[in-house]
Amino acid sequence: MNRRDSADLAGCTGLGALAAFGVLAVVVIGGDGTMLFTDENVHSWPLTHRPVVAVALARGLTATGTGVVPYLLAVLAGLVAGRTIRGRLFGVAFCVACLGTGQAARYGVMQVVARPRPPRSEWATHASGWSFPSGHATTATLTAGLLVVAVLVRGPSGRTLLALAACCWGALVGLTRVYLGVHWFTDVLGGWLFGVGWLGLCLAAAARGAPEQLIADTGDTTKEEEDHAPPHPGRRGRSRPA
Repeated sequence: MNRRDSADLAGCTGLGALAAFGVLAVVVIGGDGTMLFTDENVHSWPLTHRPVVAVALARGLTATGTGVVPYLLAVLAGLVAGRTIRGRLFGVAFCVACLGTGQAARYGVMQVVARPRPPRSEWATHASGWSFPSGHATTATLTAGLLVVAVLVRGPSGRTLLALAACCWGALVGLTRVYLGVHWFTDVLGGWLFGVGWLGLCLAAAARGAPEQLIADTGDTTKEEEDHAPPHPGRRGRSRPA
């Protein structure tokens, strides 16, 4: 897939996810912070299914979706994607910028929507700020997406399992927020959609705007394969026409 096709795919995916997020945000605002469709059922089940071990595991997993851990994973994604020192520097800068700007944009949306969290008496961990969209879900989705793209770009052995593991981590971090009672399910759904949308736009911008050499340094091998491809079999042994 060439740069233009990659940019178009990422951009369309990002715009589609953001459009779905926009619809969900309008519904949340229209509901004036009340529970929506699946919120009540999904929120009530964990309240009666919280053994001590499960809560401890959920708290440990949810802690990986904020703070320094996502940025360390973003740096790792950039290092994995690059093939040269320059490519790795570009990869790290891009991944960290994508994650940081995505978090900032998510925070701005959260302030505008201003959705209250579930009742504090039902929380099983600390939380702060408004509820929609979930910051942990957004951050984990962005980070997992960067890891998936890095793995697929480099194509190492076992890339499918690595990409699946990253996706599962990103999804589970969001679900722990519901399990621990600090978010409604639609908050987490909004975080997933916003994360996918922002990642898609960032990837599209990088594919279209980054210099060709930097893209090649971070995994685009199309030109390299063309330059080193063996001559066409039909041309072997032919003499130049007189």
